Amino acid sequence: MGASSRLRTYQFISLWEQAGYEVKISSFFNEKYLRRFYLGKRHHPLNVLGCYIKRLWIFLNAWRYDLIWIEKEAFPFLPSYAEWLLEKLGKGYVVDYDDAVFHNYDQHASCIVRAWMGNKIDWVMRHSTATFVGNLYLKERALKSGAKEIIDLPTVINPIRYRKKIGDSSASKIKIGWIGSPTTMKYLETLKPVFEKLNSELDFELLVVNAKPFFDLGFGCEVRWVSWSEETEVEAILEMDIGIMPLPDDKWERGKCAYKLIQYMACGLPVVASPVGMNVEVVKHGENGFLASSEEEWVDYLNTLIQNSSLRKEFGGKGYQLVQERYTLQRNFEIMRREIERLMK
Repeated sequence: MGASSRLRTYQFISLWEQAGYEVKISSFFNEKYLRRFYLGKRHHPLNVLGCYIKRLWIFLNAWRYDLIWIEKEAFPFLPSYAEWLLEKLGKGYVVDYDDAVFHNYDQHASCIVRAWMGNKIDWVMRHSTATFVGNLYLKERALKSGAKEIIDLPTVINPIRYRKKIGDSSASKIKIGWIGSPTTMKYLETLKPVFEKLNSELDFELLVVNAKPFFDLGFGCEVRWVSWSEETEVEAILEMDIGIMPLPDDKWERGKCAYKLIQYMACGLPVVASPVGMNVEVVKHGENGFLASSEEEWVDYLNTLIQNSSLRKEFGGKGYQLVQERYTLQRNFEIMRREIERLMK
């Protein structure tokens, strides 16, 4: 399944059921589509068509449900007819965003798409019963759209799955770690000059956790690839000593919800990140990590953490505490449950 569905929907199912709710989930894209997507392969048109037909069938049966919860949009790259129909029939819906998907339309290369659907997500937000948003950038867009009810809902971890790292690699090579998908590998590649400079002065290892194996990309340092899976991702993060999250300061990236940073901190790691989007909300510069705006700052901050084990421990402890206070499954569930119960009165 896709990351958004896994983190913002599926991991809450057991909590909803324990609270007495019956939940039926219908993902838009199937596993065949997602596997090809993450491997960078072309999609089979008939498979994509089948996804649209399945979603249409679900909507034809919407009257059976007490509440319709939409992740981002009902039908990607089609006008908001389904959402319009739900509103007109008095059924209503809530909608959830953890990415700036509105830029799929208002920043599209085709002027036809921009003209025809540039305001699609604004319409969906404005006519929803409630709009859940993962960060401030998405909230600002929801406010601009005229959404009636906006609820902050960051992307969070299940603390049962995570644990704080005990000790570090001071006696061996320090491991700088990055976890991500094949589609976000381009962000890590921007740090090639940083790794080259660090490697000329220090002995470290770059640990890359990714679903797709890669050949030598010329990072200029020792690199180890670890295959990503949901079952093993926490153990992979626990192998790291420092977590990183580089991002360009672009519109799409401003909508990201800093989930990598939250994962690193949930394992007690210090972090270095670009000061983009929600990263600046999660990273308290000089307290639980560093925000690096330039190549020189990346080199300097990573150098500092590599050589200072006590600082790594201090930052990691504060990051861990932040996650336990603000970014847990239980905290988000209470926010969601409170809002849903209010809507269903």
